[in-house]
Amino acid sequence: MLVLEQRAFPPDKACGEGLLPPAVQALDRLGALSYIPPASCRRFRGVRFIQEDGSSAEAILPREGGLGIRRTVLVEALGRRACDLGVVLRHRCSVRGVERSSAEALLQTENGVVSARLIVGADGLHSPLRRAAGLDRPPGSRRRYALRRHYRIRPWSDFVEVYVDTKGEAVVTPVSEDSINVNFVWQKDELETPTIETLARRFPRLQSRLAAAPPISPVRGAGPMGCASSRRSANRLVLIGDAAGFVDSISADGLSIAFNSALLLGRALPQALARGAAESSFREYERGERRLFRSYWAVTNGLLWIAAHPRFRRSLIHVLGRHPSLSRTMMDGAMRLMLAAAPA
Repeated sequence: MLVLEQRAFPPDKACGEGLLPPAVQALDRLGALSYIPPASCRRFRGVRFIQEDGSSAEAILPREGGLGIRRTVLVEALGRRACDLGVVLRHRCSVRGVERSSAEALLQTENGVVSARLIVGADGLHSPLRRAAGLDRPPGSRRRYALRRHYRIRPWSDFVEVYVDTKGEAVVTPVSEDSINVNFVWQKDELETPTIETLARRFPRLQSRLAAAPPISPVRGAGPMGCASSRRSANRLVLIGDAAGFVDSISADGLSIAFNSALLLGRALPQALARGAAESSFREYERGERRLFRSYWAVTNGLLWIAAHPRFRRSLIHVLGRHPSLSRTMMDGAMRLMLAAAPA
């Protein structure tokens, strides 16, 4: 197996960097969790929502909670696991063209032509492979963007903190014992100059905590979020992760979908390859992906609806703050929905 990555290894990208229990469980099943150095990540036990007036509500996660980890550390762990399984990683190698036939797939790269039995398109939110295969669907009307930066500061909480206002969120994830990730998200056209500084000023409580914390990573951006595919497979091609479809980062479940999709694909591959990797040979994978995506779609769009209705959101968080057991029940329900869709 050959993996082509156009950037230097490990590639970095804007990401909230918090893995919820379904993602942690899938990462363990993939055999990569043990490759993560304990000092390079940090467990968190729940999510805390903080409103403009300082009111808040906490949702405790089930099982052992979630895992905060820098994207580069996660990619390095996945890379080591892949190499130990015999995968060849080729970095700084862009794909410039693809030809697919019933006999093989050919990739035109910077380093020559690569012949393959199957192409797995894991090329992200704005997947060129998805577009080239004619699998793109028109995006929805909601257009949200994100900017991310890391800061050197000891995490002040063992929760992921989500600061909310009428224009978006600031998500603070502890990713080690002495650093945090801050991911700002906003709706297109809501802000004239969306920079890290202007975004931070929307959340004075967070801004005051970061005042003496030095930034330790470059700013990374993502968006517009939201993409869809008409299907996730074609002859000699299958899509996975964000390339197969993405709604929004608000549910922090993108990596859970990606990891569980990898488990689904691994189960489907032997039979699919034996049948020539034709589109029809990926029906089991398509069914499993639809189950995964339905649960993700439901949770994510529910959170987006709440975010788009500030009056309801304020009332809901006030109620959940006064009734922690209700908050726990809602979180347990969301996690059960996601875990139920995961492959057995």
